[in-house]
Amino acid sequence: MSTPSWYLHRRTLLRGAGASLALPLLDAMTPARANQEDNLPRRMCGVYFPFGVSLPPQDHEQSQWNWFPTGEGKDFRFTNTLSSLDPLREHVTVLGGLSHPNGRSIGGHDTGDIFLTGARLSGTSYSNSISLDQRIAQHIGERTRFPSLTLSSDGGVGEPTRSTTLSFSQKGRPIPALAKPRQIFERLFGEGDAEVKNQRRQLKTSGTMLDLVLEHSRSLKRKLGTHDVRKFDEYLASVRAVEQRVDRSQRWLDIPKPEVNSESLALDASAEGPLDYIRTMYDLMYLAFQTDTTRVATYMIGQVAGATTIANTFPQALGLPGNWHGLAHGAGKKGGYEKLGRFDQFLAEQLSYFLKRLQDTPEGDATLLDRTLVFYGSSNSRTHNNNNYPLVLAGGGALGVQHGQYLKFSAKTPLSNLFVTMLDRLDVPVDAFADSTGEMSELI
Repeated sequence: MSTPSWYLHRRTLLRGAGASLALPLLDAMTPARANQEDNLPRRMCGVYFPFGVSLPPQDHEQSQWNWFPTGEGKDFRFTNTLSSLDPLREHVTVLGGLSHPNGRSIGGHDTGDIFLTGARLSGTSYSNSISLDQRIAQHIGERTRFPSLTLSSDGGVGEPTRSTTLSFSQKGRPIPALAKPRQIFERLFGEGDAEVKNQRRQLKTSGTMLDLVLEHSRSLKRKLGTHDVRKFDEYLASVRAVEQRVDRSQRWLDIPKPEVNSESLALDASAEGPLDYIRTMYDLMYLAFQTDTTRVATYMIGQVAGATTIANTFPQALGLPGNWHGLAHGAGKKGGYEKLGRFDQFLAEQLSYFLKRLQDTPEGDATLLDRTLVFYGSSNSRTHNNNNYPLVLAGGGALGVQHGQYLKFSAKTPLSNLFVTMLDRLDVPVDAFADSTGEMSELI
């Protein structure tokens, strides 16, 4: 069968001097609509935060700041903390009772390393295993420009038991994470390392990457139908907004930390810092998925090393007392549950923002969220407690995942059972992962 004259290849790029932009899925890229659903991507995103969550008792005056919902199964109700997920209720499952058995006996600050691996870390020799995202990337990574995208607020790899990355190779070696939004943006949408200097020179005079590819975008639009033109314009507007957010968050990151006490820091810090930064990281993952630049991404919002990390100051910049680590330790003190709960709520609102962007973006007969599994949570319940992880699984409706429920599991169920279920939904061949004992039928 001959290719229609209006057909665009799925890998079509907008090009300019030293810059290129991948395109989202357009109708002009799918001439065989009958088989379209079979050919659409399946994706996975993993997001981690440290130090656990606010867990006041049910009869406590601040019980509405408990991270976990009330009720169970389909008959559940979000508390204040996860209330931003309510509009996405039918695309979300909250999971309780799960943890990695191999992590229950190690230090509370050691479990971030095994959040996506489930490995046993014991003795004097540090040895991890492959992470969930890299297992997926092994199977589908060759289909995209980047097999996977590894992000964190601190960047690099950190050190054993204090890793600043969620991703580990087949041999259990940490994969360095990217932390600077501008660097990530250029990595995803630039022409390559050899062109970065030239691109930066161009950007100084042209203003943005979009300006560099503007002429090509005009010629391409003339080939598109009405529906594609609207989708194309929305995409360009989205890229423009992300570029502007990247610049704001980059300026915030470049400001040296002031050597002042925490009270003064809370007054002087920009309240928009963490909001812009975290949303930018979500925006970059969204664009990477929308353009099929990668189908696998991880983001470690913060790691457990404490005062030496960038993310540890996020609560201060929002007007909350102390740092993230201190906020978690103070949860049981007067007013502490609400203080930590408000920060938990802030993090959940950013997750909701990301999920809504995915849900609002059509792809074939469904949405980006319907074909993306988003796994979100921490490896502590309370700080230093390695049981009953606070976890959310979202998306994957078109992959056979059912949601709109709060599932409570016993300690006998390893978290790796969820990973096996996710791998199966993503069509990744798997018999077992880490210490898994089977799939979770409740999600299928």
